[in-house]
Amino acid sequence: MLERPNQVLVIDDDEAARQILVELLGRIGYQAFATGDGKAGLEWLAGAAAPPRAVLLDLRMPVLDGFEVLHRYRADGGTAPVIALSAMDEKEAVVKAMRLGASDYLVKPIEPEELKEAIERCAASRPSPVEEPQAAPIIPAVRPTDPPHVAPPSRIDPSRRGVPTEYVASSPAMLSIWDMVDRVAETDVPVLIRGESGVGKEGIARTLHERSPRRGKPFVKINCAALPSELLESELFGHERGAFTGATSEKPGKFELADKGTIFLDEIGEMHPALQAKLLQVLQDEEYYRVGGKRPLRADARVVVATNRVLEDEIARGNFREDLYYRLNVVSVVVPPLRDRKEDIPGLIEHFRRKYGSKYRGPAMQFSEEVIRRLQDYDYPGNVRELENLVRRLVVLRDERFVLDELASAISRRPAVQVPHATGSAGGALPPANQGHGWSPQGAQAPPAAAPSGPPPAPVVPMGAETVSLKEIARQAALRAEREAISAMLSRTNWNKRKAAARLQISYKALLYKIKDCGLTDPRITASLPENLGPIGIVADGSHS
Repeated sequence: MLERPNQVLVIDDDEAARQILVELLGRIGYQAFATGDGKAGLEWLAGAAAPPRAVLLDLRMPVLDGFEVLHRYRADGGTAPVIALSAMDEKEAVVKAMRLGASDYLVKPIEPEELKEAIERCAASRPSPVEEPQAAPIIPAVRPTDPPHVAPPSRIDPSRRGVPTEYVASSPAMLSIWDMVDRVAETDVPVLIRGESGVGKEGIARTLHERSPRRGKPFVKINCAALPSELLESELFGHERGAFTGATSEKPGKFELADKGTIFLDEIGEMHPALQAKLLQVLQDEEYYRVGGKRPLRADARVVVATNRVLEDEIARGNFREDLYYRLNVVSVVVPPLRDRKEDIPGLIEHFRRKYGSKYRGPAMQFSEEVIRRLQDYDYPGNVRELENLVRRLVVLRDERFVLDELASAISRRPAVQVPHATGSAGGALPPANQGHGWSPQGAQAPPAAAPSGPPPAPVVPMGAETVSLKEIARQAALRAEREAISAMLSRTNWNKRKAAARLQISYKALLYKIKDCGLTDPRITASLPENLGPIGIVADGSHS
């Protein structure tokens, strides 16, 4: 039986985004091809000896846009899975693409693991090339008898307890969290994981699954913030044929794919209240209906959720159902930010140094005491993810000046005197409410603060340096200026990214990637940790409430 080649086609008019996707695909083991417009993409598909494993299709392109490309490809009998690439606020566009025959969609910017999972999921749900009919349905069919997609075997040893081998933790706060994971993994109760972005909530959820009796069964992740509300219900619960215009075949939802396994609902605080009611019914009755369905389906999946919001505040604002909160908050795990557990930093630095030193196959690089000290002193608003990126940059560039300059620049933009973080009964620190962007918790624009009198930026010519690269100095200055310009424009437009992109005279997609590269965070989603955790909780000092 012929197998689909390990090829993925990228159709995107934005050259920078196209290059990034090609690089990501190569990194996760696919042979990537790219075209800059829809016409060239259709010609490539028509001339291919066999359909590619997937097509990554940007929806917004000049002349021949992604919708028309998708329509023509399906009309000509094209059967390769098409993954639509959308921006965060293009909900109507995503709905339209799914109804035209897109197999899945991804929200830019895209993480490597997210991209790999989407391609494998789409490929698993398609028949092999010799079995494909000449006329493909608009929406790919997945029969109820098909086995759900099973996550690849994990490297986590289910018999191991304590800190997993893939993680580093020496602080009492993290050790108590892994102790809590061991105690609740064997049960089927819902778990609510809370913490800032980048602290490792998904890793805790995966470990809960791998140490539970459901290990070996599917672990299905769904990001509620990345899903348009119009599609979220269909994605979670599936739909029947004819449920809506373009639904030419039935499609199982994430709960069905996670049967006898674990479903991880990330960013649960972003879910629309109307859909929260249906999720509550699933948790209470352990059954649900597909969209347009008439017979109930049993939900046999453990539910683990995560959020970086304060759900108690969202309840007060009417954005989150109180009854759902109490149903989910059976066991609450609060992951403290990295700035509150700095004793973990040395071990993390060494872990990432070895990891990327081995990955990029270079000679072992030893960091100087100055770099170690500066990395330990930094506050890490992006938490472990930001530290990992800094260490990876050090390993790749093999020049400490770049990271030292970046740290000095980041510190110079922060207030010289940090306001002590308030602490609630959860033991978690409350991050600064506005992160220097002039945003107040009530949503009103605060007057600009006085210029901070923080430490001056690092000197252009490092002390003791006999030679310097003017080109590198100019590049670093340009990067700092670019970051400050993007931050200022986002603040001025109240984080309306499309408006900011227009004023900065760059494409919307390019701005999304630059926001991610610069580590900028929308201050409106910065939230403090809660005062009350509920029936069972874990706090930074390891005690249980």
